[in-house]
Amino acid sequence: MRKSSCLMPLALGTFGLGLTEYVMMGILPDTAKSMHVSIPAAGNFISFYALGVVFGSILLVIFGRTKPLKHVLIALVSIFTVSNLLAAFVSNYWLFCAIRFIAGLPHGCFFGVGAIVADRLADRGKGNQAVATMVSGMTIANLAGIPFGTFISHNFSWRITFLIIGLFGFFILYSGIKMIPYVKPLPDTGFRGQFKIFKSLAPWLLILAVIMGNGGIFCWYSYINPLLVNTSGIVEKYVSLLMILAGAGMCAGNFFGGKLSDKFSPSIVAGFTQLLACVSLVLIFFFSKNPFISVLLMCICTGCLFAVSAPQQVLLIKNAKGGELLGASCSQISFNLGNAIGAYVGGLPIEHGFGYQYTAVPGAAFAFIGFLILFYFYKRYSNSEKSV
Repeated sequence: MRKSSCLMPLALGTFGLGLTEYVMMGILPDTAKSMHVSIPAAGNFISFYALGVVFGSILLVIFGRTKPLKHVLIALVSIFTVSNLLAAFVSNYWLFCAIRFIAGLPHGCFFGVGAIVADRLADRGKGNQAVATMVSGMTIANLAGIPFGTFISHNFSWRITFLIIGLFGFFILYSGIKMIPYVKPLPDTGFRGQFKIFKSLAPWLLILAVIMGNGGIFCWYSYINPLLVNTSGIVEKYVSLLMILAGAGMCAGNFFGGKLSDKFSPSIVAGFTQLLACVSLVLIFFFSKNPFISVLLMCICTGCLFAVSAPQQVLLIKNAKGGELLGASCSQISFNLGNAIGAYVGGLPIEHGFGYQYTAVPGAAFAFIGFLILFYFYKRYSNSEKSV
């Protein structure tokens, strides 16, 4: 079987996870109305999912570190499938919160284990491209899947959206069983041994870089809808179409990020991508009142968001010897933490009466810090990086 075919189930998995995580933002008003709670209360459906992402990584270290990696992936997709099917039939608010927590458990784990499997299945020198292929499912979910799921929810029922995602899980399971070869377990260093990776500075630098980079972009991206409407002057009914362009930027960024990382140094590609994001955010602050420039810079920033995904994921794995499962999962934990911090910090200028373009100011600062961290990482660890 061709190695590229083996990567397809991994891309299908990240597509499903992307739908599960991000479609909630589009259907939040529908779920709130159905369960008779306020929209802020329904926001817990997003928060509980994020908590599941964090706790899932710990559970992976406890239960999955000695298992064959294919078996771990199948177990994670099974949890994904069951939780989404249950979500389609639940009416109780707190029970739905609990199910969203369970749905979040496999998220970071799948990305982590999937990245290790993709790297192992890749041809020599193409590990970053293989991981980018896996991540492409998430970008396609943002491009097409989430708008479709939101359309189903608005016009029929949000329950049908989750039912479709859950049924899609069976297809992911089938493809994974058939197409992913046996991948032996990683060397077992014990539960405590997994955490020894944090005695080294390298993983901490990469985790901080992910938080700063993603946090910087989400300072601005969390408020992209009101910025486009109130600052750029774009008619609100066209914003959903522009989100498809944003998704296209993610797809392009993910592709080029993986390809360039195999040609050059992953840390160099990730670092200069964060610098590009910093410059783009500065330009957004000054030129967001021009709708054409605002949309163009939006596509560049969303491209940067996923251009760093594959190289940073691979770098965390390579710099987590003996704790690869935990290190790989830390990428998604850091990603979600950066999103939460960015959304909070980006909202502070708005709370103090400034325009939506000011969300880009702290975002640019965060992205520049991320660039500096990655530049320092490259200067200190470039020799070990080349030996990967």
